[in-house]
Amino acid sequence: MIGLNGTSRLLKALGDETRMRILHLLVQEELSGTDLMEILNMGQSRVSTHLTLLKEVGLVTDRKAGRRSFYSIAPGPAAGFWEEVYRGNLQAPEFQTDLGGLEALRERRKVDSRAYFDRVAASFGEQLLPGRTWEGLTRALLFLTPRARYCDLGVGDGMLTLMLAEVARSVTAVDISGEMLHQLATRAKAKNISNIELVEGDIEDLPLPDRSHDFVIASQALHHAVSPRRCLEEAWRILVPGGRLLVIDLLAHTEDWVREKLQHRHQGFTEANLHKLLEQAGFQEREVIRAARDPQPPHFMTLVATGTKP
Repeated sequence: MIGLNGTSRLLKALGDETRMRILHLLVQEELSGTDLMEILNMGQSRVSTHLTLLKEVGLVTDRKAGRRSFYSIAPGPAAGFWEEVYRGNLQAPEFQTDLGGLEALRERRKVDSRAYFDRVAASFGEQLLPGRTWEGLTRALLFLTPRARYCDLGVGDGMLTLMLAEVARSVTAVDISGEMLHQLATRAKAKNISNIELVEGDIEDLPLPDRSHDFVIASQALHHAVSPRRCLEEAWRILVPGGRLLVIDLLAHTEDWVREKLQHRHQGFTEANLHKLLEQAGFQEREVIRAARDPQPPHFMTLVATGTKP
């Protein structure tokens, strides 16, 4: 119940054409004081006075976004009272004029947005943008992947394994290093992830049964294999018919230091070489593409390859 005094104040608030116009606009969408000034062609102090009164009687609520305040219709009995007035005046000329002003505001926003992106288009990829991280993008895309049985060959820092586990039915993590697997187990426990099976073994001789997985992923692992072909053949063996392989590795390069410092046995692969390895292992629907180039020297290029077990 609003009460007699509240009803009196509410009727007083609604007894002003400008305040009713403001309420009509806020029914359409949330607006800032500056937006209302532009649509109504009124000064800041006048709009602020009306908004303050509407807030006091419970018709309007606001939220802060940085230095700006945005206003909307407040839920509650006062809003129900206003609805009766609103429905009876939908075709009022003043309301129709304000709708035209609101549409002009929306169009200006589009123009401003388009002008901004046109201006920065050439250098957009070089800008530091909030929320644009490869981890964030990968996490988002993983939610499109099937809930299935995955095998991750060579877990590395475990980031991909953990992200896969969030969406997979199960993930088998295979690595030759027991300590790598221990670190992964620790991180999985901290995240309450329990669908990862840790397997210490050689990616060229997988201690896993035939046709036991739906997807196999070898992310930056193939260049560590003595025989990359053998590794791919093992991936083919453990995949179910129709199962898919994803390889992420390096394009062939001349940086010899990776052999000693990073234990790389191969200095990347050419597209033709990787395509041939997939073919020899028995994969169909093969594709190999250049995916990304590191921005820092020596600017390693990443290859992505896929194949399907028939």
